[in-house]
Amino acid sequence: MSALEDRLHDALAAEGRSRAPSPDLFARVVEGIGEDRTHRRRIRRLVATWLVVATAVIVATLTLTPRGERGLEMPWWILEVGTNLVLLGIALWLGPFIKRFGRAYAADVFHDNPLTGKSYIVLTDIVYYLIFTAYILFTVRVGPQGDWGNDITGWVTGRQVTWELGRIGGILLIIGVLHGLNLVLMPVLGRLFSLNRRLPERHP
Repeated sequence: MSALEDRLHDALAAEGRSRAPSPDLFARVVEGIGEDRTHRRRIRRLVATWLVVATAVIVATLTLTPRGERGLEMPWWILEVGTNLVLLGIALWLGPFIKRFGRAYAADVFHDNPLTGKSYIVLTDIVYYLIFTAYILFTVRVGPQGDWGNDITGWVTGRQVTWELGRIGGILLIIGVLHGLNLVLMPVLGRLFSLNRRLPERHP
């Protein structure tokens, strides 16, 4: 080997000897394998559920949608129910998806406080589902609206479609912004927890 390769080998070897393996590495690997299997089963169940729901919605739409002078006329509540099902599906899919990849990130951030990292993930899950539930309850409509232009006919209009698309885009924007803030704030919180834990050790 050349002198550069020797120096690189010595530097990497010295760095490796100075590092201790993570005490919970094996547990994290086993947990990751179990989570992957659970995630695959959840995806299969979710896909099967969505196929059943989509089939039921299509059948209900074709059954309950009459043909008028302007073509098919869908009752407003079918689109409202469909949008709520989409929001619920996004919540049930996106939550475990974020949690699956967020655990490794939280483990790295809270490496000095593994239990704190796990508690942080659980608490963020609670906040996530509370936000989704509150958003659906705040935006759900139980009757045709005057600003949709269908308070008399009761059929779906372009304004209602725009409203329902805005609901889906709104929750995605809210979750995206909050998730971005969480990614930025989590290292700061991990550092603060790490300092709080080391201070008593330095000053008994």
